[in-house]
Amino acid sequence: MNLSDYEPRHFQWAMHGETAVITLNRPERKNPLTFDSYAELRDLFRNLVYAEDVKAVVIQGSGGNFCSGGDVHEIIGPLTERDMKGLLAFTRMTGDLVKAIRACPQPVIAAIDGVCAGAGAAIAMAADLRYGTPDAKVAYLFTRVGLAGCDMGACAILPRIIGQGRASELLLTGRSMSAEDGERWGFYNRVLDSDELGDEALAMAERLVAGPNFAHGITKTMLNQEWNMGLDQAIESEAQAQAICMQTEDFRRAYRAFVAREKPIFEGD
Repeated sequence: MNLSDYEPRHFQWAMHGETAVITLNRPERKNPLTFDSYAELRDLFRNLVYAEDVKAVVIQGSGGNFCSGGDVHEIIGPLTERDMKGLLAFTRMTGDLVKAIRACPQPVIAAIDGVCAGAGAAIAMAADLRYGTPDAKVAYLFTRVGLAGCDMGACAILPRIIGQGRASELLLTGRSMSAEDGERWGFYNRVLDSDELGDEALAMAERLVAGPNFAHGITKTMLNQEWNMGLDQAIESEAQAQAICMQTEDFRRAYRAFVAREKPIFEGD
């Protein structure tokens, strides 16, 4: 499957070489999600598993903000009228978006500026790498609308990024995590000026694209799977995964380049 010509209905999509850039584009309302944009993002990340022309993904927002979460009028209001079956269909769909981000083999980089709240914070959390700005404010706002903090995998993923106590505070209070806190706690890989954010996220994506893409996908898979493994099982699984990577042509290219004292050029096979 090739996605270079993909034309989304609810966000922007652009290819920079083999890097896809997703831009949430409702800047007048700080890029909230709707039922349709949730579903389209979920389907897109699911399809990335089969995409041969996309090797990395950057997700960002327009207008100086990342994403303000679910649209109050287009999601929150209608949810108050749904029965349990309808509510569960929605919450499973939003969780499926996070699962799809984690399951796609491509490294996903979130470029976070301004407001990053609710579902936006969950998407950022699900990314593999996060770049922020001094103005970025990440908030898991669920408790502020009478809901639990256990939304879209937050109680599983966020503690693994920033620690149990810090995650508990954010999920119980709904307070914003400042850029300073986020960098100090390990949520961000880097904090950059706003005018550098997009370029630096894209540069990192292109750096990863130039690497051994098949092996990157294996790394991401193992990072996911080893959450639920004991040490012995994890070490054995990594032994098997690495043996698979040792059969790739990229592994042989790297050896030949080392012998020739050259930089390897990886092709992902």
